[in-house]
Amino acid sequence: MGGVADVNFTLVQLRYFVTAAELGSMTAASRELMVAQSAISAAIAQVERELGVQLLIRHHARGLSLTRSGERFLVEAREFLSHAAALAQSARGLAGSLTGELTVGCLTTLAPFYLSRLLREFAGRYPGVRVTVAEGEIAAMESALLDGRCEVALVYAVDLALDLDVRLLTQARPFALLPPGHPLAQAESVSLADLAGEPMILLDLPRSRDYFRTLYPTEPRVRFRTSSYETARALVAGGHGYSILNQRAASDQTYDGGRVVSVPISDEVPALDVVLASVRGVRPTARATAFADTCQSFFAARGS
Repeated sequence: MGGVADVNFTLVQLRYFVTAAELGSMTAASRELMVAQSAISAAIAQVERELGVQLLIRHHARGLSLTRSGERFLVEAREFLSHAAALAQSARGLAGSLTGELTVGCLTTLAPFYLSRLLREFAGRYPGVRVTVAEGEIAAMESALLDGRCEVALVYAVDLALDLDVRLLTQARPFALLPPGHPLAQAESVSLADLAGEPMILLDLPRSRDYFRTLYPTEPRVRFRTSSYETARALVAGGHGYSILNQRAASDQTYDGGRVVSVPISDEVPALDVVLASVRGVRPTARATAFADTCQSFFAARGS
């Protein structure tokens, strides 16, 4: 692409490209940006000429799709625009009162326990930052980070992509979830051997299921599988089996009015690391750094 002096496209043209690529349509980008479609098309063509590669494939009446070069350039363009906004903010002397947008990813099984309070604490510190949340399973959060759709993500550190860096926030030890009438419900702790012959309710999520299976010397007797944390609790409350979980609800009541009991596991079993993940080698914006610091202090205050 040559040196900096050889680049003859603007931030506006980059923004037009990113918007059109994300929306998959020149027409949609025109509406979003309130700019003539011809101006967007001309801007993208100029970027392609400067780079010497085709970034978008124009399908008649079917919108746009990215070429392989376009996919890579989209990630870099998003990052470039984000840092350009941070640079402008710093130049205006706003470093002490951050503004702008930040997209945060959060694992679906962590969001109900931490997300609301984290967002409230962050908003109290940095009211000028508008946070958008992307929620999903671990693989979806990895993809969102690596393709630039979010800057940081709160996840479990379970077989994460090598391209990611993590900041440890806390550890979540597994515990047994039992119905109140279970013979071991009032015990100080239980061993996995105590539960080995009983039916299990497996929280069946990608990677999580593999983690739970590593806790057992032999394959557990799985009675029901569910991808829902609350469904697992309800099935336990209904006497259908026990479960192993890592996050404790504030109440022992389930949605359907049942009750569950949390009992510590006496075995030496590995905890799950709760981390804030980001892309390795990518300089974080001031907003992402502020959110990471907020997360660190939030979990430290909880005594985690």
